[in-house]
Amino acid sequence: MADPKVADAIETKIVKGNAAPAAKAATGAYTPAGVSPSRRSRHKYTVRLWAVRHSRFLEWFYNRFADMFLLLHPLWKAIGYNRVERPVTFVERHVKGFLFDCRMCGQCALSSTGMSCPMNCPKQLRNGPCGGVRANGNCEVEPDMPCVWVQAWKGSQNMVKGDAIMNVQKPVNQSLRETSSWLRVTAEAAALREAQAKENQA
Repeated sequence: MADPKVADAIETKIVKGNAAPAAKAATGAYTPAGVSPSRRSRHKYTVRLWAVRHSRFLEWFYNRFADMFLLLHPLWKAIGYNRVERPVTFVERHVKGFLFDCRMCGQCALSSTGMSCPMNCPKQLRNGPCGGVRANGNCEVEPDMPCVWVQAWKGSQNMVKGDAIMNVQKPVNQSLRETSSWLRVTAEAAALREAQAKENQA
């Protein structure tokens, strides 16, 4: 896990002046994707549930992907993280939107929540489940939707680092909405690696 001081410094550097996401976040909380839950296309749920069932594979794949992104840190740094933010965010939104019905909170917790996105919870609970899960495992707010956190627990049981679901997640920083988690994690990991290298040389 990245050093909090390093992470805060990187976050400030990348996000400073990012008023658009903050303004968008201020318009409201949970927004169903496209249509109301009762009419939402079945494939949305199908793909989300597939991701939970295959959480172990997705965990492995993401770890390889994160390593690749970290190897590209010199390139991102040379171009400028701010400059690559928009195209990377575009790709991230579509890939994660298809697989997880991602809401682009900018602080992805999928690796800690069994590959079930907590932002799909109508209450936007970053730590769950709440006390209103129905007997059939569905959400009390959206009766036709399987509880996001029940699915998160199921997915976590298949993962190598599934116990990460026990970690308390921080509240969402609304100013980071519509920004790239991939780039943020990469920048934090690179900063931590550089800091450790300096310590070893001292």
